[in-house]
Amino acid sequence: NLIPVELPELPYLSPILSAESAAAFDELTRNNQDDLLVRQIKNAWPNKFRESRFIPAVEYIQANRKRKILMEEMKEKVFSTIDLYLNPSWGGTSLTITNYTGHPCIVIPNGFINGKPTSITITGNLYQEAQVIALAHFIQSRTEHHRQHPTFP
Repeated sequence: NLIPVELPELPYLSPILSAESAAAFDELTRNNQDDLLVRQIKNAWPNKFRESRFIPAVEYIQANRKRKILMEEMKEKVFSTIDLYLNPSWGGTSLTITNYTGHPCIVIPNGFINGKPTSITITGNLYQEAQVIALAHFIQSRTEHHRQHPTFP
């Protein structure tokens, strides 16, 4: 059964992505190899890695507390009544939410608009990757969108 779903409001979680990406590339930053990366403009990753070294621990911990609340809201308000949800792949908050909550997603093509490919995202509950993959397979076994390619002038 298809029913409308409303996702929780996305809290301010930016310190998490910034700190965790900086930690992942810590050696690169400490060895000044981040200077070798091509993009060095204000919001490019090398500068984000450098800036993130100064995120206060309190902000990071508070953001993770909000992340935990977001995960609980996804469980209680979204996945307590549904197995999966579908949404356009761009233009919403679902991707950002699931990047923080860890909910499994898969993106599949669903046609073209003005000659440009479009897609939908299928999102499932935690540890339910099999359901997400099964629905994607079901859709693709009954459509040809994944076999089509855009034409270029």
